[in-house]
Amino acid sequence: MIPKVAVIGGGSWATAIIKMLSDNFSTKEIYWWMRNADAINHLQKYKHNPNYLSSVEIRIPENNISDDLATIVNLADYIILNVPAAFLKETLSKISPEQFKGKKIISAIKGIVPEENQIIAEFLNQKYQVPLEHILVISGPCHAEEVALEKLSYLTIASVNVGLAGFFANLLNTRYIKTNVSDDIFGTEYAAVLKNIYAVASGICHGIGYGDNFQAVLISNAIREIKRFVDVVHPISRDIKESAYLGDLLVTAYSQFSRNRTFGNMIGKGYTVKSAQLEMNMIAEGYYAASCMHVINKKYKVDMPISRAVYAILYEKHSPQIEMRLLTEQLN
Repeated sequence: MIPKVAVIGGGSWATAIIKMLSDNFSTKEIYWWMRNADAINHLQKYKHNPNYLSSVEIRIPENNISDDLATIVNLADYIILNVPAAFLKETLSKISPEQFKGKKIISAIKGIVPEENQIIAEFLNQKYQVPLEHILVISGPCHAEEVALEKLSYLTIASVNVGLAGFFANLLNTRYIKTNVSDDIFGTEYAAVLKNIYAVASGICHGIGYGDNFQAVLISNAIREIKRFVDVVHPISRDIKESAYLGDLLVTAYSQFSRNRTFGNMIGKGYTVKSAQLEMNMIAEGYYAASCMHVINKKYKVDMPISRAVYAILYEKHSPQIEMRLLTEQLN
């Protein structure tokens, strides 16, 4: 039976995943949903996404690209969710649990559902009754811009069903994409959320003038902060130095392509949150994650000074200079 795979979302990461699926040699049918009808018309006519990674040639049938979500969901066996976490509830608002029944749902979203304060796996499991055995998570380290350039990149596919994770990983392997498999669906998701917050912190520090020496201390503390949190939330045996945790943190904190670092850098230089968001014209998941994690950690009470400092700057309007100076006294 030929796998039918749908990508939900029209941004750079969704475009990169379409490219990976197309460049993979396994036989499959690929579908693509996006909200923007003008972008769909452009894609169907010119075979390029006009708004994101426009250099990538799109090689899927034009009839497989649609703004009718229900139809795309109905056609697919594997559904890759790739919209910003802040918009997931709205995107799926007209989809019922029955429409997801029997389907494998893959999260390529590195964020938390606002208001629900749940990672994507929890949201799908509780809101849509998708069994955990049918949920997968795609984590990095991997930036869409380097996928477009066919730079060698690694992905980790996590699921409690390791066999399913392995099967899906084989649909993404290409000459420039290598995949690993993990059973740590909760740890990889939370690590992917937290690293965006720490990338914002990295950007803020850069924006106010801290150098590489301090950045190294910041990020070495950040990976320990991630470990403390995921070990409390989901206490299983894991190696926090693996690429899905440490690697994803490093690339997001340091890369020129990191929108979270870029957003933080603008905040450090004096931009307001609103002005930084308007100028970027892209979603920095770390902004929303900082608020969600602040709420979630009220339950777990894990010591997370970096995450707390980012929340104070973004939501309590504390001075970045003062907050980061206070943070330097808590790191080692």
